[in-house]
Amino acid sequence: MFQSFEAPAEQSDAMDRIVRLRRLLHELHIDAVLIPRADEHQGEYVPACAERLSWLTGFTGSAGLAVVTARELALFVDGRYTVQARKQVRGGDVEILQIPAAKPTDWLQQKLKPGTVLGFDPRLHTVSEVDRLAATLSPAQIKLKPLTRNPVDRIWGSDRPPPPQGLVHVHPLRFAGTSAESKIAALQKELAASSQDAVVLTLPESIAWLFNIRGSDVAHNPVPLAFAIVPVRGKAEIFIARSKLDGEAKAHLSSFAKISPPAAFGDKLAALKSSGKAVRLDPNTASWWVARQLGGARRIKRGTDPCIPAKARKNTTEIKGARAAHLRDGGAVTRFLAWFDREAPGGDLDEITAAKKLEEFRAETQALKDISFDTISGAGPNGAIVHYRVTEATNRTLKPGDLYLVDSGAQYLDGTTDITRTVAVGKPSAEMRERFTLVLKGHIAIARARFPKGTRGIELDPLARRPLWEKGLDFDHGTGHGVGSYLSVHEGPQSISKRGMAELEPGMIVSNEPGYYKEGAYGIRLENLLVVTEAEKIPGGERPMMGFETLTLAPFDRRLIDVSLLTLDERAWLDAYHARVREAIGPQIAAQDRAWFEAATAPLE
Repeated sequence: MFQSFEAPAEQSDAMDRIVRLRRLLHELHIDAVLIPRADEHQGEYVPACAERLSWLTGFTGSAGLAVVTARELALFVDGRYTVQARKQVRGGDVEILQIPAAKPTDWLQQKLKPGTVLGFDPRLHTVSEVDRLAATLSPAQIKLKPLTRNPVDRIWGSDRPPPPQGLVHVHPLRFAGTSAESKIAALQKELAASSQDAVVLTLPESIAWLFNIRGSDVAHNPVPLAFAIVPVRGKAEIFIARSKLDGEAKAHLSSFAKISPPAAFGDKLAALKSSGKAVRLDPNTASWWVARQLGGARRIKRGTDPCIPAKARKNTTEIKGARAAHLRDGGAVTRFLAWFDREAPGGDLDEITAAKKLEEFRAETQALKDISFDTISGAGPNGAIVHYRVTEATNRTLKPGDLYLVDSGAQYLDGTTDITRTVAVGKPSAEMRERFTLVLKGHIAIARARFPKGTRGIELDPLARRPLWEKGLDFDHGTGHGVGSYLSVHEGPQSISKRGMAELEPGMIVSNEPGYYKEGAYGIRLENLLVVTEAEKIPGGERPMMGFETLTLAPFDRRLIDVSLLTLDERAWLDAYHARVREAIGPQIAAQDRAWFEAATAPLE
């Protein structure tokens, strides 16, 4: 199994940890300290040694920020995690606030007096984050103080896990589609055009993509933790522990890059500073510490990490691989759904058993390298926790009348998958069917969308919400996120969300996952992955339009669809989608599941 269901250690000593942290404030000459959920690389997913926020507070979500003062503690989370945070973080003096409605800077200005000092670990905050903090807090006479050592690490001590040492492997050209040498050459051409001498890369997924390597330092994310510097001419340089490299990886990297130990990274940054060279750094992904080593925020040449947009635009090989991965994965998920429908009515099936069985079906493909995230396997009220992670302590047996939400994904050499289905156990209520259908209508609206060049995700996001809005309903997460190619299941810059400012371009893969959550009762989410298609002329139209090709292949639960709420066009889309699923997945379905499969993919009546 690639996932564990052990319950997190009881945080009975969480308040003791916070008390110990507060004792350090006086010693460090600060009045408050920021504890983000981040590591030195600023990736969304972090290794165990960087789970400082979880260790301190008990909150295990993938995004959050705690502010600790001498008397108060505030935890800021987004809409995906408000329910989870309330369940995980206990203590009378913990205030849980939802961003973006609640802003950490507003809270700090309310709680801190003029002349007070706010401490932060400069390696765990981006240049942009510190810039925003300074711009807001300086007028209030609140000073920022970078700390030389993280205070949580000091009280964590020898119990803190060691840094990961996962082996690096070469990502074959037959899956990457473009050689590392070609990618580096294109990057260097971009630097030359911008009159820049070098770029510093800090995101592990950017380095993995650029150098055609993959790793295992972060759970479910095939990336190595490393830094890199690419000069406008000559060899690139990667800063990575040699213990992670076998002979093949060393030979691969040595052909186009210099291999240096991580400890040499700071010295190389200092040398770049002394040379006076123009060095690009992405202020949204690189830490304030890196910028300081280069001479400070004013000395760097601000610009987007050049790997981010290039990586997002999948080449023809990667798109072909994504189709193959989703065909394989769709068969595994569909076989699981058939098994689930047989087992769930018996009353003995629980969330953990279901999650394990789904992983077994994927493992039977003989191509599974890992899951792409811990499976969200939520029955009844647990399904209303957007990023619920089942444990032995929370495991729930499915009951007649429950909705079951399963959000899962896989890592294959040819692609990364992410799919969510919501299914009924027994007879669903009229309300469940109505709200499922509203979510489905939003899903279909995104899948059918046509849009001109320059369209951003923020402009498509309302299409998914409109059916819910018309009934006074909504959901507190984005409609879609970018997905990598055997990389992170969450990839930028593309998204379909209220903050989706990046233009959608051909080759980008993005999820389509509207939802609805009734706290304490049930959750609904329907997710497919899409790839943005090239612009084409529409007969009779005046401008070429892009659209989406749906990659994910698995049936939706027809029992939860109120057909009377669908338009003729929506019904036609769903019937065509199920016909495609039937044709593509059919050869993978065994005889015992054939009748179920034919019914699950039949046209609507």
